[in-house]
Amino acid sequence: MTEIFPMAQPNLEAEPDTEPEYPLYRDVKWDLEENQPVFANGSPIIAEGKEAVLGWAMRALSTERDRHEIYSEDYGCEIEYLIGQPYTKALKEAEAARYVEECLLCNPYITEVKDVTASFEDGQMKLSCQITTLYGENKVKINV
Repeated sequence: MTEIFPMAQPNLEAEPDTEPEYPLYRDVKWDLEENQPVFANGSPIIAEGKEAVLGWAMRALSTERDRHEIYSEDYGCEIEYLIGQPYTKALKEAEAARYVEECLLCNPYITEVKDVTASFEDGQMKLSCQITTLYGENKVKINV
């Protein structure tokens, strides 16, 4: 069979799917209990890998999206919009899960967010979830 456009034939050999390689993630070490950076001799301590990604996740969930010009519009969480809303408990929990996933999955080092739970007690929202990173799994717990 003669091809009319031999140079425009599709390449039938598929290239294997390859994940992009990212450099080792480094960030300021974060005290998860106090929700603040860790310093030694006046300088911040640098964490790497799983610990650094967990610190980033805690800060991202604690930061209101679109409130601070220093951050991109993708950074932060909109979870605060649920506080004081007349939604049902089930709707608040579903929206909280969506907000948490949107917040965390913008980081390419976080590949999955699961088991998101939200509880509302005494005017405070407690969140927890399991995140899968390029370095393994972590549990995230935060009060908003």
